Amino acid sequence: MEQTKGEVKIQKAGGSRIKKGGSMPWIILGVAAAVLVGVYGGLCAVATYGGSLWRGTQILGQDVGGMTPEEAVAAVEASLEGREIGLYLYDSTLAAPPERSETPDASISLEDLGAEIDVPGLVELAEQQNRNGSILTSGWRYLTNQGSASYGLGNHLQVDTAKTAAAAETAANELSWDAQDTTYTLTDDTIEVKMAQDGRSVRAGEIQQALTRGDWDLNMGLDVGYSTTSGQNQTAQQIHDQVSGEMKNARYDIETSSIVPEQTGADFDIPAAQKALDAAAPGETVRIKAEIQFPAITAEELKAVLFRDVLGECTTIAGGTGGRQTNIRLSSNGINNYVMNTGDIFSYNDVLGQRTAAKGYQLASAYIQGETVDTIGGGICQTSSTLYLACLRANLEITERYAHRYTPSYIDWGMDATVSWGGPNYRFTNNTDYPIKIVTSYQNGKLTVKILGTNVDGSYVKMTNKVMSTTPFETVYEDDETLPAGTQQVKTTPYTGHTVRSFRNVYSANGELLSSELEAVSNYKSRNKVILRGPAPAAAPEEIPVETPPATTPPADTAAPPANPSEPPAPVVPEPPADVPANNPADIPAEPPVVILPIQPEEP
Repeated sequence: MEQTKGEVKIQKAGGSRIKKGGSMPWIILGVAAAVLVGVYGGLCAVATYGGSLWRGTQILGQDVGGMTPEEAVAAVEASLEGREIGLYLYDSTLAAPPERSETPDASISLEDLGAEIDVPGLVELAEQQNRNGSILTSGWRYLTNQGSASYGLGNHLQVDTAKTAAAAETAANELSWDAQDTTYTLTDDTIEVKMAQDGRSVRAGEIQQALTRGDWDLNMGLDVGYSTTSGQNQTAQQIHDQVSGEMKNARYDIETSSIVPEQTGADFDIPAAQKALDAAAPGETVRIKAEIQFPAITAEELKAVLFRDVLGECTTIAGGTGGRQTNIRLSSNGINNYVMNTGDIFSYNDVLGQRTAAKGYQLASAYIQGETVDTIGGGICQTSSTLYLACLRANLEITERYAHRYTPSYIDWGMDATVSWGGPNYRFTNNTDYPIKIVTSYQNGKLTVKILGTNVDGSYVKMTNKVMSTTPFETVYEDDETLPAGTQQVKTTPYTGHTVRSFRNVYSANGELLSSELEAVSNYKSRNKVILRGPAPAAAPEEIPVETPPATTPPADTAAPPANPSEPPAPVVPEPPADVPANNPADIPAEPPVVILPIQPEEP
């Protein structure tokens, strides 16, 4: 047999076989290729015409790979229930937002936006993108996962404009704050310094636009830019300059009629404090050890109680000539609305100044060296005396006071205050913790002086007096050839002398006597009654006896205090003096009645 080309006949023991050339591998490869083509064609058919979405497909962050469109719609809609959009802040001066933190700075729910999302439309879009391109390449794209994609909202979102604007405004307010300068608070023994912090501003309009467009990513995250404003830091030295110094209560500025804020006194180690401030972070609170003195009265507290209460008042009835009443009116107007802060001293002569005709003061009776004469300003002692008793009832500190030479007729004995230019003065001190104001009125012959201030405990004062001794006057006759024969004329009206003690009795709001102390000793001099006699008549006239009036007893404001000033005063109602009509018998919180007595001029 002829040998076929390409074959080699090999004879071996036990038989023989024929060895072919290289055609067999090609046959195998061809079969394999055909199988692969068939498989790939089937894969392309599945990728193109299959009923499920390709693997790796995500819609709004929900993996819907391998799902049918219906299943994908249900899955995405379920994932949107309760979903929130996370807002991640970044400095808008940066070129691009940095890597996000794990937790958003704020969040807004889809419900807050009134959002309506076309989920079926998104699924349909995903299907179209899966099958986009040539059928011959779809299998390869399917195998290499090149068809997987993540789909956002695009134009498949509608929001409620009003709700979105409100949600954006709320988020912007939450994420924004004003720049904070360094502030500090004083405690009992420390100064708590809060370091300055930059402000942050987020624009609500920008958030609203991004939400309306649906700019958030598949992870429901939205980058939001912000701008900053710088806070002003203070050094330890600057803080020390503000809080150090003398502690002062809030007070009233007389010139501006306004309240001056209080001042706290504090001191601390400046270098140590600055070291602590340098190490602190923005917005951090640093506690500095300090020695602090707090004011008792703050501006806020003072504003609520300024001139709220009538601390004391007194009313007297002014008589006499028109000139005297004019002087009382001018002097009372001169001290009206006078304000004193804590510790201030009122000086009657300094406030009124010299009483002159140029200021409108007129001639009226006054005492000069025991004699009654007319002088400019006579009568102003009624104003100073009325003020004095008002101050006593206000429980103020009396700095300087002098009694009249003779017993006054318009006010209780021991409770008058004489003044004269270049001579006796009346002064008192505001010893309360609050400003006080003198308020006067003069109408229909009545002079009223009130002390306005702040009564913190409801206490009040009653004044009492007690006559310790009496010096009666004598009747003295002087011959006067100018008088008609047998006639007489009173030259000098008499006064009985008295030594009077006055007591300040302080009561609690419920009427309990808290203290009874000697206020002053007033020594009123006696003055003889001088009668002028004309020449004796030709026939001896019948002598007319002249009796010396009996000793008098002064009026009392209320019961005289006991011999022991530490004990409450026992009720005593003294008899009125024989030569002076009865004065007000008792001192009660309301102004007691005052009876008009014959006018006696003040001692200058």
